[in-house]
Amino acid sequence: MSNGRIVVGMSGGVDSSVAALLLKRQGYEVVGLFMKNWEDDDTADGDCPAKQDFMDVLAVADKIGIEVEAVNFAKEYKERVFALFLSEYQAGRTPNPDVLCNAEIKFKAFLDHAISLGAEKIATGHYARVREQFGLFQLLKAEDGGKDQSYFLHRLNQAQLSKTLFPLGELYKREVREIARAANLPVHAKKDSTGICFIGERPFREFLERYLPRTPGEMVTPEGKVMGQHQGLAYHTLGQRQGLGIGGQGEPWFVAAKDMTNNRLIVVQGHGHPLLLKESLRAADLSWVSGTAPHPEWVYAAKTRYRQADAPCSVVRVDAESCDIAFAQPQWAVTPGQSVVLYDSEVCLGGGVIQ
Repeated sequence: MSNGRIVVGMSGGVDSSVAALLLKRQGYEVVGLFMKNWEDDDTADGDCPAKQDFMDVLAVADKIGIEVEAVNFAKEYKERVFALFLSEYQAGRTPNPDVLCNAEIKFKAFLDHAISLGAEKIATGHYARVREQFGLFQLLKAEDGGKDQSYFLHRLNQAQLSKTLFPLGELYKREVREIARAANLPVHAKKDSTGICFIGERPFREFLERYLPRTPGEMVTPEGKVMGQHQGLAYHTLGQRQGLGIGGQGEPWFVAAKDMTNNRLIVVQGHGHPLLLKESLRAADLSWVSGTAPHPEWVYAAKTRYRQADAPCSVVRVDAESCDIAFAQPQWAVTPGQSVVLYDSEVCLGGGVIQ
């Protein structure tokens, strides 16, 4: 007698493979689901990473003795994630595709599909935890702080969290690799994927150029001195240092702002330049895990990008449309289009899109 049916999103990587293995060991009826969400090309040189990933999923499923289904969400991905992704870049912002992808595909299209397969819950290989307290589901940081992915999951709501398991939440990455190795999983040494959610690893600027035309313009200092040419504001992000092509002596140059009206990229010299620092921000398109906004004036912590230490802050103002957040210390390269995510200790409260 099984504990119930759980559908695990399997990507062909070590994390989702171990998630499936652990649930199987816990007595669940486990079904693996491989999502194909990108079809435009796979890759130009004829190499198809998605095909290899699916082969890896099949090999792991065979090893641990579970069924696998492949499902194609390419249409949903294009409509719900990629179209918004491109429009944000065109507007001069830098969106976070992993946040969009989790909210619209992995925990919406995938969850709906899993329920239709008779699943009681879904599971993924994300590093995060869910806790039920007083009838509310909380999203918690992972035990492994270096791998914690709650930032990317902050748009999940009560209905989604109530149906989700994160089997790796209490484990460290090295333990996950060790479990995979001990179980002889064929992916135990496979390197972690990076790159755009589902689109995979590819030269990012070349990829964007296929969808957004070049719009060359000037790179200028805040005083208006021309330092070079850019090929399009969409190809740059705030705080960027690489690829500007500005030589010369002294400290490195960074992107500080985008002048959309005049198609100019504002660049400054020195990591500590005042234009790179912000004491507050406004966020919109808000999403709160509990369904209720945080308390204004309480002290919280926030991340304005994934790989960032928690920064003490307070919510100065919040309503249904937007909120204003003030930081105890100025934050570096706060980037419109990225997500600001609020935490109360280990509890992820939700967040919004930086304006």
